[in-house]
Amino acid sequence: MQVWNLGRLVAPAVAMFILAFGLLILPSGAQEASGSNPTAQAVNEQQLLDELNKIQGRVSIPDGKAATLQQPQGRDYRGFHEGALPWIGGIAILGMLLLLALFYFFRGRIRTLAGESGIRILRFNAIERLAHWTTAAAFIVLAITGLNFIFGKRLLMPLIGPEAFSTWSVWAKYAHDFVAWAFMLGVLVILVAWVWDNLPDRYDANWLKTGGGMFDKSNRTHPPAARFNTGQKLIFWAVVLGGIALSATGILMLFPFSFADVNGMQMAQYVHATVGVLMIAVIIAHIYIGTLGMEGAYDAMGSGTVDLNWAKEHHSVWVAKEQAKAEPKVPPRARPEPAE
Repeated sequence: MQVWNLGRLVAPAVAMFILAFGLLILPSGAQEASGSNPTAQAVNEQQLLDELNKIQGRVSIPDGKAATLQQPQGRDYRGFHEGALPWIGGIAILGMLLLLALFYFFRGRIRTLAGESGIRILRFNAIERLAHWTTAAAFIVLAITGLNFIFGKRLLMPLIGPEAFSTWSVWAKYAHDFVAWAFMLGVLVILVAWVWDNLPDRYDANWLKTGGGMFDKSNRTHPPAARFNTGQKLIFWAVVLGGIALSATGILMLFPFSFADVNGMQMAQYVHATVGVLMIAVIIAHIYIGTLGMEGAYDAMGSGTVDLNWAKEHHSVWVAKEQAKAEPKVPPRARPEPAE
């Protein structure tokens, strides 16, 4: 009976000791009311994205970029590349081809009204033609290989198969990367050679008002123009400014993470791809007017000389200046001296 009574006294004391010890070692959060929701209090993925615009982990390899596990802007770029960009490129290029076809059937080929005179006048020298054709050839390579990045797997791969398309795409990328330097050099030379002749002048407003005479089926409207008319000036500045944009963004991608982080490189790709497809549409119009669209226009960059009548119809101000330079200087007549 004494042992039993002793047990009844000790048991409550031991239970109180265990309870007190447990409260001491438990974390403070466990001592709060049991109505709290641990899941609701935890940091979730969306909160991390809102705070950092990316989710990062830890890596032990030298490349710290590998620690970025998710980046929402990457999904945005993928949506642009796979969705909006093909539509922009298709509308710009196919739309330009359609407009040129309609213009040709409406207007026909623009011919020299007075016919050929048989007299040739130098329009572009050898250095100018070399710069033009270097830039043009480089741009054609860049356009073909660049369009492969957008439309290749949709249009070309079903025709030639995955293996051939993979091989072609690898070489297309090499060509795009290396030929880009020739294009950049050509744009720089063209800018230096022709910038002065492509500044706005007093003839531009009238040229725009009359549409350069291109919509006159009688072929009798030829607004005066200097060495480059307003339409050619617009092409020039589109090539120069577009070329600068392509060059700057292209360099960012040729040297990844050297000048910009992943967000900057994605922005460069937005600009590069959009400007590229728009420039292709512009150059298609330039090729049309320089070949099929206008009689005698190709000679300017082919042989470098054009017929005098063609030059008078399309660049009358420039012809007048060139002829004034070529006229021999007649010395003033000496005053007669009286005979002695």
